[in-house]
Amino acid sequence: MEFFRVYGRVIGLLRAERGLAIGLALANIAVAALQFYEPVLFGKVVDLLSNARNKPESELWSEAVDLLLLWAAVGLGGLAANIVVSLQADRMAHRRRLGAMATFFEHVLVLPFAFHHGQHSGRLLKVMLTGVDHLFGIWLSFFRENLATFVALFVMLPLSLFMNWRLGLLLIVLIVFFAISNAWVVSKTDRLQQRVEDRHSELASRAGDALGNIHLIQSFVRLGAEAGEMHRIMRETLAAQFPVLNWWALLSVMTRAASTVTVILIFVLGTWLYTRGEATVGEIVSFMGFATMLIGRMQQASGFVSQVFFQMPALADFFRVLDSQSTVPDNPNGKDIGRAKGDVEFDDINFSYDGRRPALVHFSLKVPAGATVAFVGPTGAGKSTALSLLHRMWDAQSGVIRIDGIDHRDIRLESLRRNIGVVFQDSTMFYRSIADNLRIGKPNATQAELEEAATLAEAHDFIVRQPNGYDTMVGERGATLSGGERQRLAIARALLK
Repeated sequence: MEFFRVYGRVIGLLRAERGLAIGLALANIAVAALQFYEPVLFGKVVDLLSNARNKPESELWSEAVDLLLLWAAVGLGGLAANIVVSLQADRMAHRRRLGAMATFFEHVLVLPFAFHHGQHSGRLLKVMLTGVDHLFGIWLSFFRENLATFVALFVMLPLSLFMNWRLGLLLIVLIVFFAISNAWVVSKTDRLQQRVEDRHSELASRAGDALGNIHLIQSFVRLGAEAGEMHRIMRETLAAQFPVLNWWALLSVMTRAASTVTVILIFVLGTWLYTRGEATVGEIVSFMGFATMLIGRMQQASGFVSQVFFQMPALADFFRVLDSQSTVPDNPNGKDIGRAKGDVEFDDINFSYDGRRPALVHFSLKVPAGATVAFVGPTGAGKSTALSLLHRMWDAQSGVIRIDGIDHRDIRLESLRRNIGVVFQDSTMFYRSIADNLRIGKPNATQAELEEAATLAEAHDFIVRQPNGYDTMVGERGATLSGGERQRLAIARALLK
């Protein structure tokens, strides 16, 4: 079942802190055991008071004090264990949340263009942030509440049957009802919730598009149209969400009603057993305490199921991205060629982006080191494609590209790309300083090297005219610079590489 598969993967991400997780699990079991014992102690106190007239006062006080001291010890022990679990679970959940975010981010960065061309950056950001938030919530609730709940369900049921099998059967019937009703609602809302998540992803993509192209929207007077589209998607989101909420509201009513009926039946059956002399008042009180606690746990479990169910499509998207494999795999035994001489050869290259329309057909070319070559041709002729294949943004379907006589697929990606400087058609800039953008080409570049590269690219003069020179922030995607200035910085960045 998808629910258990996703939940298993969520818990599996805690392997890095396996020891602490096991310790917290054992502490939870201890907390649950102490909580189970409280109704038993309460029942013993009731029985003691019921028979108070038949015991000497000194004996009565001795037994009462012993029970109360034991009860206090159980309560304090449970409180201490709860404090430890809460503190350590919080810290572990925060650490693993950031760890999962780092893993996702690093994985997405190494995925090839083939993946990113089919994904919107706004959607990927939403998948990452929503996914790690859901992971955090599940980890925290698992160690704070849900583990103790599951322990209660597996331990308290046999214990209730041991105390009074007839009263225990009522609880078993209630648990079966909870399980069946939850499974029924999940089956009814599974696909509906996926539609809701799809609408949320569409919202994130649309908002990212609009905010990333704000100049275009304002220039072409698209404010009303874009806002209208956002409102349309929001209406569709609500229309998809409401049926899901209706089903879970129905489940909540059904389970609460069943719980109330069960408590009433336990009281009626317990009274009947007492009148027949088959149960004491203390046993009935203890059992009512068990029943109340168990029903509370079952309602927690039901709430947990609904929580994870609502989050499951987002978590599935999160794991789907993590499971994405690169179509341009790095060779683990690849060579580090250091600084390449520069001989380049395209040998009978065939490539298609979609597998249907060819972008390059039987393309062959030899370029000796030091030569200058210009690719000239109409749009779509394959000029950018050939250079993308050279530094392995894509891999050709057939043919070989060689660097200094070595198949470039036998060279480590980092080593290959370190030898190729690229000035993209869209001179992309990070929202960082000019110096930081230039150091993308060479992270350890000195100030003198930055100025030398900028001078060669005819960018130094306009840089020093900026308010903070090389430390000037360039805005998102270089928005504070002109197109020509961004192009010159891109050339300087490539020269540094």
